[in-house]
Amino acid sequence: MKNKMFPSSNGLDSIDLHGIRHKEALEMVREKIDEVKSKGSFSLTIITGNSSVLQELIFNEILQYTTYNYYIPSWNLGQIIVDYVEL
Repeated sequence: MKNKMFPSSNGLDSIDLHGIRHKEALEMVREKIDEVKSKGSFSLTIITGNSSVLQELIFNEILQYTTYNYYIPSWNLGQIIVDYVEL
């Protein structure tokens, strides 16, 4: 399955990690965060599917070391939303 990094129709960036091995997925998330951060404020949706293991890896290896706000929305447990507002 081909990975997808794209701006969604509502202007929010997203990355789809379905079918991607965890090590590669973590690198893709790091790259995508660097890309969107370079533009200033952002909202990024990380689509993980049903992999709670991948979500934990993203939290523990990437997001906990940042100042970004991030959460798993109650309306879709298969994604992580990362928000950053540059002041």
